[in-house]
Amino acid sequence: MLLALAAGVQGQNAPFNVHLEPMEIAGLPGLQAYAVGQHDGKWLLIGGRIDGLHRRQPFASFDPAGRNTRLYVVDPVAGQQWSASTSTLPLALQEQLASTNMQFYQDGPRLYLVGGYGFSAVSNDHVTFEQLTAVDVPGAIDAIVHQAPFTSFFRQISDLQFEVTGGRLAKIYDTYYLVGGQKFEGPYNPMGPTHGPGFVQQYTDQIRRFRIQDDGTTLVVSHLPAITDGDQLHRRDYNVVPQIMPDGQEGLTAFSGVFQKTVDLPYLNAVHIDSSGYAPAPGFNQYYNHYHCPTLPLFSTANQAMHTVFFGGIAQYYDSLGILVQDNNVPFVRTIARVTRLADGSMSEYKMPVEMPALLGASAEFIPAEGLPAWPNGVVQLDELPADSLLAGYIFGGIASTARNIFWVNTGTQSTADHRLFKVYLTKNTTINTHQINTQSTGTLRLQVFPNPNNGILGLRFHLTKVTPVQLRVVDKAGKTVIEETLLGLRQGENTINRQLSNIAIGATYFATLEIPGERATVKVIVQE
Repeated sequence: MLLALAAGVQGQNAPFNVHLEPMEIAGLPGLQAYAVGQHDGKWLLIGGRIDGLHRRQPFASFDPAGRNTRLYVVDPVAGQQWSASTSTLPLALQEQLASTNMQFYQDGPRLYLVGGYGFSAVSNDHVTFEQLTAVDVPGAIDAIVHQAPFTSFFRQISDLQFEVTGGRLAKIYDTYYLVGGQKFEGPYNPMGPTHGPGFVQQYTDQIRRFRIQDDGTTLVVSHLPAITDGDQLHRRDYNVVPQIMPDGQEGLTAFSGVFQKTVDLPYLNAVHIDSSGYAPAPGFNQYYNHYHCPTLPLFSTANQAMHTVFFGGIAQYYDSLGILVQDNNVPFVRTIARVTRLADGSMSEYKMPVEMPALLGASAEFIPAEGLPAWPNGVVQLDELPADSLLAGYIFGGIASTARNIFWVNTGTQSTADHRLFKVYLTKNTTINTHQINTQSTGTLRLQVFPNPNNGILGLRFHLTKVTPVQLRVVDKAGKTVIEETLLGLRQGENTINRQLSNIAIGATYFATLEIPGERATVKVIVQE
């Protein structure tokens, strides 16, 4: 069932715009959910998958044949690539470096890889790896280019605190933050852990903090107390993006993620993280770009505005001719959007005027161009960029899908690991194209429709900041009123109501509106079998 919310979009002059220019490098394979480091204009690509969206059958999902067992070096300027097999590495390194959804972070010349999920020949099962691997990026790149031995550029230790996949690894000043993610043991099965061969799934519900002492030979990890929150940190396969916070300090924001504890849908809210703790972002919901996708963070000191750009991926919502469409099947999308946080902490979401050229972005990475003016945490200094068009970086790989919703029909041919590259150009202070603000992102009602599909029983879930009567009106496509009533006896916080639509016709369209003083939200409901 597709449910279209009136997005209430409004145009706004853009602080910048982006555009994508495709390019290809001969011989470079498709990769998704990989790790990347870079040095002197070259990239080092590690791990991930060489196939598309994982299949739903346990015997076929995350099969060993789809692992990436090679290390790739890419020079995007020269258009060259080199590769080497990981088979010369010790077995423990081979297995982790062929896993998917490792957490990774580059600190100077060293790329740190944590965890990851994949098949282990040692365990004869699918596991979440417990290793931290340090990679000497310049050394590994040079060795692969010159076809020389490279084992010495990889060092590995084991620690159960790193037994995580689908989280994100970041750094605030001298401390590493392993945010969210899960431990997954056994073959994937969408029917749940007690069906078929069975599996174990345990979300960390944590921010795991640690420091690394690394002299190039010995790795020493010092763990700090973890932060645990089973509600706000129960997230995986999402975006955690470096930020400059309103007080000028470095921080992070965790955007969306899956799955909510009570329903298999993405989170809509965001969580701010800094060196003093964490807090949910008040008064904001993100409707676009819910799964992990390429991101680009920029901060304007002059305007005290933090912008985060999201490129495609997978989301519960997408825009269709100015209407925000809710699809609880959580499809692949083409949306490029930005979330902007102002000096007062308020946040808004904007749909940008350009889209991905196809259903791309899921499990891809944005690789910044070297030499951009940036803070130590990688946030680009927007005010320091020239007014002319500038190469900000590249998007590589990810899942390329042939249709929005493919999971339940996925035989392995409906998607692929994408081999294409896109140059990402940024132009400042342009008035040619406006960005459309999604007013639902700052609204308080947070109106959603369920279940999915809808057979005429209309379920509405909404939020009230205070107890107040709510006006409900449902009309058909011709404007005829079907339901009109005042909802009383509601409570502060989340409310749920159910109503039966009478005389429904399959494919018929209805519009449900909730209104409180100062705010209104409308949902377009399409009834299907």
